[in-house]
Amino acid sequence: MSAQISRQDKSRQLMGQAPVGSAIIRMAIPTIIAFLINSIYSLADTYFVSTLGVNATAAVTVNASLDQLIMMCGSMLAIGAGSYIARLLGEGKDQEASKVLSTGFYIAFAIGAALLIFGSIFMTELMTLLGATPTCLQYSKDYATYVLLAAPFMATSFVMNQCLRNEGSAILSMVGMSFGGVLNVLLDYLMVLGCPALGIPAMGVVGASLATAISKVVSFCILLFPYITRRSVLRLSIRLVRFTKRIIGEIASVGSSSLFRNGLAVVASVLLNDIAGNISDGVLAGVGVSTKIMMFPFSIILGFGTGFQPVAGFNWGARQYDRVQQSFRFAAWTAVIGGAVICAALMLGAEFIVKNWMGITDPAAVEISVLCIQLQCIALPVHGWCAIVNMLCAGLGNGGGATVIATSRQGSCFIPVLYPMAAVWGAYGVASVQAVADVLSLAFAIPICLYMLKKIKKAKEEQIA
Repeated sequence: MSAQISRQDKSRQLMGQAPVGSAIIRMAIPTIIAFLINSIYSLADTYFVSTLGVNATAAVTVNASLDQLIMMCGSMLAIGAGSYIARLLGEGKDQEASKVLSTGFYIAFAIGAALLIFGSIFMTELMTLLGATPTCLQYSKDYATYVLLAAPFMATSFVMNQCLRNEGSAILSMVGMSFGGVLNVLLDYLMVLGCPALGIPAMGVVGASLATAISKVVSFCILLFPYITRRSVLRLSIRLVRFTKRIIGEIASVGSSSLFRNGLAVVASVLLNDIAGNISDGVLAGVGVSTKIMMFPFSIILGFGTGFQPVAGFNWGARQYDRVQQSFRFAAWTAVIGGAVICAALMLGAEFIVKNWMGITDPAAVEISVLCIQLQCIALPVHGWCAIVNMLCAGLGNGGGATVIATSRQGSCFIPVLYPMAAVWGAYGVASVQAVADVLSLAFAIPICLYMLKKIKKAKEEQIA
């Protein structure tokens, strides 16, 4: 019991008393590391599958939409529950926070199980809907088979990850994600290409799928360990599940931003895959490869923002409004400057990475990948700043603002320009659309940011009065 109290005290001291820059960095670094490793194993799938040909690589692109679909199921509950938990912990309501965690966890498992059942029954229709062409349909189905089996564990892992971070246990979250990522890379090597010395045959795309599923289940078990051994601040138990209006409303309010963001990301990905596939499998593969590579800078930005969000939310709940303001200023400037530095480095090495690290040789795939990467790099500082504003809204419980910003990048600013750009510029329009959408999203993020800063200032003034 004393160890648990000590962990609670350390968490509160970090979130509510440590210098905000130090607190955000300490929360962000483990998360960034975990997200980067997560990106590495996603790249590993593409790298090893690329040895099977452009059609197999295109299948991995299609199944990236399936990953997003599963993410949509889990991250709505994860983001919504995590935001509410951070504010409850700031108010000292630990027992209520545990109820929120347990409710989100079991709902996520049920949704993941439903996706497994219906996805397996309607496999062909699902893969076609997600953008599979006739030449890569069977590869897509092979890859999806085992990933669907892991869907319940993937969905609940999102909840545990986010809630561990929001209680201040970012390192525990990092261990769970990182070990699964490293395991996935190793299993990809053994299962896709085969290892005769260990009696493992070359399984091709099926091997990549099985490797992903095994790693996700292992990550689930590691993330569950702190809860079942009481090493976490929060408790996880089916007896704590509460379907109250307050809990469900809070989870849905903030979590809807993630739901709509990921839902629109799936729609945008399907539409983009369909247009790219109609041009050629090379263009489809190129779009997918660039998406995998851009996961690296996006993971850094997302990891940093995820470190900022619980600090802002905790201090909002604790009514420490000066720290909320300080944390936002620090996070916003760091995201913009860091985005610019990453942008310069990645732009210069884009072609080398595509050809040598990803093993892509198809000329169309290389050209489209490089163009996608370079254009998105130019918009990276904008994307970083918008992500911090989004996290500010989520951390303070402004579900509406978070939803508007979250859905702009691959929704309101993406879909309306996709077809015109593809019609006018063809493959080059397809390669450019995400960068254009990133810049257009400023039209939503700027006024929402001004509103949130005014809200914080008003709360501070009322507290003084």
